[in-house]
Amino acid sequence: MKDKTIDYVLRTTWLTVQKMYNEEASKFGTTMATGFTLLSIDPEKGTPSTALGPKMGMEATSLSRILKTMDEKGLIERHPNPEDGRGVIITLTDFGREKRAYSREKVLAFNEAIKNNISEEKLNNFYEVSELINHMVSNKKIYNQ
Repeated sequence: MKDKTIDYVLRTTWLTVQKMYNEEASKFGTTMATGFTLLSIDPEKGTPSTALGPKMGMEATSLSRILKTMDEKGLIERHPNPEDGRGVIITLTDFGREKRAYSREKVLAFNEAIKNNISEEKLNNFYEVSELINHMVSNKKIYNQ
């Protein structure tokens, strides 16, 4: 893979992981995006809808579609935000908590499998490089030098 560009490796690796998660999620009639959203919602207090997009790194329109589907499937409920009359708190239903537990189990199993097959040193290097790339991109240090 050394002759590939960094963005190519990142993209193809993520697409492979995404495909794996979607295959697992489809066994239970859901998607990776739904699982990720379930994991991003505080299971006890809920999460303001305005905080969910930034927390997940998603645009509001994409998130709105996911939340609409999740609402229709009975995974979430929307409640007025007592601190902001214009906002909404997204909470999990019992069914949503059940699916969240399943999603969490799959993520932890993935992490465990990776940790069992890659040395701690290599994983630390991976985290360090990922953090640096994220920092450079987020702080516009690629094209605005």
